[in-house]
Amino acid sequence: MDERLRRWRLVLGGDADGTGCALGGTDAQMDGALAALYNGGKGADERSGGLGASAPRVARWLGDIRSYFPSTVVQVMQKDAVERLNLTRLLLEPEMLEAVEPDVHMVGTLLSLNRVMPEKARESARALVRKVVSELERRLVQKTKAAVTGALDRSARTHRPKRVADIDWDRTIRANLKNYLPERNTVVPSRLVGYGRRQRAVQREVVLCIDQSGSMAASVVYSSVFGAVLASMRSLRTSLVVFDTAVVDLTDQLHDPVELLFGTQLGGGTDINRAIAYSQGLITRPTDSIFILISDLYEGGVRQEMLRRVAQMTAAGVQVIVLLALSDEGAPFYDRDNAAALAALGVPAFACTPDAFPALMAAAIERRDIGQWAERELERTAT
Repeated sequence: MDERLRRWRLVLGGDADGTGCALGGTDAQMDGALAALYNGGKGADERSGGLGASAPRVARWLGDIRSYFPSTVVQVMQKDAVERLNLTRLLLEPEMLEAVEPDVHMVGTLLSLNRVMPEKARESARALVRKVVSELERRLVQKTKAAVTGALDRSARTHRPKRVADIDWDRTIRANLKNYLPERNTVVPSRLVGYGRRQRAVQREVVLCIDQSGSMAASVVYSSVFGAVLASMRSLRTSLVVFDTAVVDLTDQLHDPVELLFGTQLGGGTDINRAIAYSQGLITRPTDSIFILISDLYEGGVRQEMLRRVAQMTAAGVQVIVLLALSDEGAPFYDRDNAAALAALGVPAFACTPDAFPALMAAAIERRDIGQWAERELERTAT
């Protein structure tokens, strides 16, 4: 059988009439799994019959697609199944949770069901969420700590260290290699490179303010993981708050991002102004503070008051960053009027991928122009 014809037959579904290609064996089973989702049981052959509303049937289907397709395809199909076939209630069954492929989208769906989740499903849900969080930490922790530590080192560097203990010998030697004396096998330093005494204390205050409306689910997951990483660094004092029409401070949960995620409540309205007002109270050293608002900017509160508070923060020296999304989901939907108003205040609003976030934090710590950084990042990813 021609491979291209076979692939088209699997894509188009239906029977052999359209392509003249009949499927058998594993291909027929794959076709049945696809038809159960994308035909919804209508027009599919007897192998599919749709997923219906049976948890055991859906669990078997989830197991089937994991055996037929790679994990990236499985994740897309799971997301489509939840949206197209309204399977959210079935996800509260433990056997369903044990069958799904863990991913960020599934975590977001589970968090939206957090308040109605029965106890028998809660442990299975926690296990799934913990698996996803562990994978994100494996991918992101080292990169984030390296970027942030490097930026803090550079920001605190001095060429007049007050004590021998403050000298960075590695960088001092590198900076003075031109003064190497072969006959003495030594480097004669003409200048010293060291760190200010301040490095041992908190150097930056970071406030993550996260919109937990339903459209921000993936951003909430990534933000929680990054918040936990930043909170583990002694040179930063990290706070994390989530909001809808109310504001919840989850800073005391930063030691465990899984507990933090279960402390969120996806969905509901949005009052950005109230969230910014609360966050202002967390900032004690404005010129050493980074405020990151993660929101699609659809404001249900007082818009002018929100903009006024942002202007106050920037005037006080706070580094304000607005992320329309912190995810891999592509271009987000957002309130363009509010984004333009923030840009007029010198606060550009843009989407950021999780892989780019460590570099963004480094740029913020070094107080570089974030708008220029975002433009360069956009150009880099476009090429």
